[in-house]
Amino acid sequence: MSRHRLAPRPECPEVLRAVVGFDRPLQTLFAQVFSRTPEAEDPEAGSARDNKEDGDEDGEILLWVGTEPGELLDPEAAIALVAPHALIPDDLAARLREEMNAAAGKRDGAHQIEVKRILFGSQH
Repeated sequence: MSRHRLAPRPECPEVLRAVVGFDRPLQTLFAQVFSRTPEAEDPEAGSARDNKEDGDEDGEILLWVGTEPGELLDPEAAIALVAPHALIPDDLAARLREEMNAAAGKRDGAHQIEVKRILFGSQH
């Protein structure tokens, strides 16, 4: 799985972070935008909360697309979802395509297959 954390646009102070990436087991790109909340603004936590690699639980989810198998397959479409909220690197679409291509042909492990059966009724 790849994740690209994107800086919020200066004109979007309510945005805590935006993320796009590729989820190989689900064979989909995903796009997420998180807004600031009082908990995410905890002064005792400082900026560390916003910089945690796994800190996306902080903030309120404004947008989350790409939770179903094959839901979002176009890098430009994923980028378009977060572009109103985040600064987009020029090479992001190309990097997402490379990550998708690198995952082609990789098989799920036994645990991934079982989880897909539980969640989706099949392994897709």
